[in-house]
Amino acid sequence: MKQRFRRPPSRARNVRGMVLIEALVGMLIFMVGVLGLVGLQAAMTRAQTTAKMRGEAMLLANELVGMIWADKSNLAQYSNTGGATACSANARCNDWVQKVAATLPSGAGTVTTNGGTVTVSVSWSTSVEGTRTYAMVTSIQ
Repeated sequence: MKQRFRRPPSRARNVRGMVLIEALVGMLIFMVGVLGLVGLQAAMTRAQTTAKMRGEAMLLANELVGMIWADKSNLAQYSNTGGATACSANARCNDWVQKVAATLPSGAGTVTTNGGTVTVSVSWSTSVEGTRTYAMVTSIQ
């Protein structure tokens, strides 16, 4: 009778499961990285939108101050706070208020004149950030 020798189990057979585990761990690391990049992209988009709206508000306020400087003899006609209708009677101011409403989401512009001091406020509202306001105070002499 021939004697059969039993071979020791091959290493390839024991290692087969490790390759699968390594692949799964590699995929998990890759997915976490992709999720991080998606989150970063969302945060950058939100920050860019916020900066754009702040920039638009600043430009709109500067635009009105420029109009007031060009028409400083009619300074009192630019006020639209406290129930005053002077701004709605002034075509330039009324156009500016409508431009604010059209440019920014839920946009509203207010102008207060007190002697030579002019306060321009531009407000807007978004569902993510809530209501924001940009205010500019200048002296018109």
